[in-house]
Amino acid sequence: MTTATPRIPGITELPPSAPGMTIGLFGGSFNPAHDGHRLVSRESMKRLGLDALWWLVTPGNPLKDHTELAPLETRVRAARALVDHPRVSITGFEAEHGFRYTYDTLKFLTTTMRDRKFVWIMGADSLSNFHRWDRWEEIFELLPIAVYVRPGSTRRAPFSRAAIRYRSARIDETDARLLPHLKAPAWVFLNGLMSSLSSTEIRQNGARRKSDIK
Repeated sequence: MTTATPRIPGITELPPSAPGMTIGLFGGSFNPAHDGHRLVSRESMKRLGLDALWWLVTPGNPLKDHTELAPLETRVRAARALVDHPRVSITGFEAEHGFRYTYDTLKFLTTTMRDRKFVWIMGADSLSNFHRWDRWEEIFELLPIAVYVRPGSTRRAPFSRAAIRYRSARIDETDARLLPHLKAPAWVFLNGLMSSLSSTEIRQNGARRKSDIK
């Protein structure tokens, strides 16, 4: 945990929810958010039968370079402009609490909202290097996880260190709607529609266009 940043009204509050709700947690830098993120959230919400899905816009991924990271408020507002769905909420609440690691965020939510059923949602590319995340095994033991297929990760992700470590906890994707109600560790690999969009490529293309204009 790091030093918390001041509250940004309308940006760092937690979305409203109610006891008993099943809520997907989709974390990332979203620098910038794009249609690939929207696809993963829409398909995951449908396949898992979720009541709501929260995009958790991180202050900054500890595993990534922050030199090109746009301000938190900019990223949250851009994501909200992209997503127009009544059950999808976008928040930068982690910054207000000083959370930089996923475990800290998930521990806080599952502890303070025990009457909600949370599912962590991530792309298959993240599963490939999940063993590099802080306290990754504890995350698997904390709440159910849904992994959505990503281009180039279909073959690697199922044989990653994390996938092998928790292979006995994997459920068939035909049972995906059961996942929010299962006790961790439990996870599912969701195949389906894919997008080749990448935030890194979008930033690089934007930088090239600016260079061409000069």
